[in-house]
Amino acid sequence: MIRVLLADDHALFRQGLRSLLESEGMRVIGEAANGREAIRYAADTHPDVILMDIQMPELDGVKATQSILEINPQARVIMITMYRQDRYVFEAVKAGARGYILKDADATTLIDAITRVAGGEALLDADMAQNVLDDFRDKREELPSEKHADLNERETMILKLLAQGFSNQDIALRLDISEKTVRNRLSEIFTKLQLNNRTQAALYAIREGIANLD
Repeated sequence: MIRVLLADDHALFRQGLRSLLESEGMRVIGEAANGREAIRYAADTHPDVILMDIQMPELDGVKATQSILEINPQARVIMITMYRQDRYVFEAVKAGARGYILKDADATTLIDAITRVAGGEALLDADMAQNVLDDFRDKREELPSEKHADLNERETMILKLLAQGFSNQDIALRLDISEKTVRNRLSEIFTKLQLNNRTQAALYAIREGIANLD
């Protein structure tokens, strides 16, 4: 059962999400009406997935996501936004959010997104990845410099599959290794490349030509 934390300042929207998710066999373990509540609930309950609205009072979704990921870099956050090109989405993905979902998405899309992220995937399409990379460049911010020569062949393949959206389970099946081995190898990759999370790893792999999303 996937455990989900909802963070949105509109009670009716949260209630609708709760009803939908629970009808699909998921468990809503908390509801936050602002960013500060989201941080507290995330720290207390360790949800499998956090659905985080971009715009909230007291502390917005981007800053809340940044704080949550500083506390727990493995947290799985999906941003909820009205607009695909929302600038705040880029900032959240740069911080380590697994991707975004539009507020007008249908139920099937939402459930699929939560399931994929709970399984370890990142919701990055080619346009989003390129936009985030462009944003790094425009602001003169950098992902770690080119170091993938330090990775062995197996680590490079794992990084490529991660960037292409495969979960740890899928990677393990494709490479005929255990999920534990995948997790261990990913930890080693993050250390070697000085990366904090899967989203940054996917962006790094795309930038360096290790993987593409075409």
